[in-house]
Amino acid sequence: MKRWRTDGAIRRCLVAAALAVLSLGGSPHALRGEPKATDAPTFSRAALDQFGDYVRSEITAGKIPGAVMLIQQHGKLVDLESFGVRDPGTGAPMTPDTIFQIYSMSKAVTSVAAMMLVDDGKLALDDPVSKYIPSFADAKVGVDVSDEAGKYPLKLEPLKRPITIRDLLRHTSGITYGFFGETAVQKLYADPKLYAGDFDNAEFADRIATLPLADQPAVRWNYSHSTDVLGRVVEVASGQTLFQFEKQRLFDPLGMSETTYYVADTSKWARIAQAYPVDRFRVAGIRDPALPRRWESGGAGLVSTAGDYARFLQMLLNGGELDGKRYLKPETVALMTSDQIGPETGIIHDPFYFPGPTSGFGLGFAVRTSPPPGTTWPLGEYRWDAAGGSFYFVDPKDDLLVVFMVQAPTQGGRIQLTLKTMMFEALGKGQRKD
Repeated sequence: MKRWRTDGAIRRCLVAAALAVLSLGGSPHALRGEPKATDAPTFSRAALDQFGDYVRSEITAGKIPGAVMLIQQHGKLVDLESFGVRDPGTGAPMTPDTIFQIYSMSKAVTSVAAMMLVDDGKLALDDPVSKYIPSFADAKVGVDVSDEAGKYPLKLEPLKRPITIRDLLRHTSGITYGFFGETAVQKLYADPKLYAGDFDNAEFADRIATLPLADQPAVRWNYSHSTDVLGRVVEVASGQTLFQFEKQRLFDPLGMSETTYYVADTSKWARIAQAYPVDRFRVAGIRDPALPRRWESGGAGLVSTAGDYARFLQMLLNGGELDGKRYLKPETVALMTSDQIGPETGIIHDPFYFPGPTSGFGLGFAVRTSPPPGTTWPLGEYRWDAAGGSFYFVDPKDDLLVVFMVQAPTQGGRIQLTLKTMMFEALGKGQRKD
């Protein structure tokens, strides 16, 4: 079943336009994957209406200005709905081609780009990062040491082993972020000087390399700028900028014409989603997506549409192939979407372990390793979300993917949990109790 819905009087026009684009196979909405023979459960019309009613209730309550929700199963579009407005200032309606800042949903794209180079033989997972970025050869670990005055100066210790490409992909490099935690090291990563000026990926990676690590490599999962550093590795290994490589190898062949690091075409600016005033803040270093910048943040810099991102996810769900073109080896996708930091690795999962207690982490994704209590949520489901509130998940068992786009940082986590619970309950997988 296919449905395109938008609120307001222009609904019928947008339906016709979306159907026309789909019939022509255009981007970003030619969502044709390879169907798989499966007896997986699917969503009823009543369930789809329930999901939409919930999103509309959030808009009515003034929690979010609008959203786009896309559900795809067996390589076919099940539901694509637009809700509310994309700009609360102008009242412009939300449409399927609305452009969103996808922040950390960029990480999956950068991770795939790196693994394409692994498949090409230009990178190896156990290569030291310093092979590609020499400044990391001198990396040190910062250890908090309390003195008699109660101050916490940093003691710098040498690495017990080099940071590897694998560490960058699974967030075990020791690099961190500055937006959570109160350690002396994390406070250094919060310094605005880290984001000063119009720098490129090479300069940013070198800036990160001057900061102490929060841990020795392979000791702790630590959400971090690792994927930004990985983006620079992609550049060095490929001989192209990160965007050039992604455009040539991913975006153009997949038909992801709206996915980029800033919106250069002024005619598209009106399609950029805007937040309510309370939510108009940016992740450190990430500016207005209409402004040009040299930094192509592999960790948080992309803008995209629901349709573009669904094309990317469908390629992964198909084991690295879409529309007859192969992007990754099937075994590479399997490696990326399996837990790489399980108990056998000894890697610490501390209170800031964002995947949660029922998930591990692969090479770029959280991976479901056990169902939440009271549910039968599918094992092997992989996912991530964004600081702006958007999220995605891929459920290989049910041959299903979901993309939800919104520009509401303070509301996204709550909405994600509610919608996902509703969706898995509708598939007969139990209601979350924890």
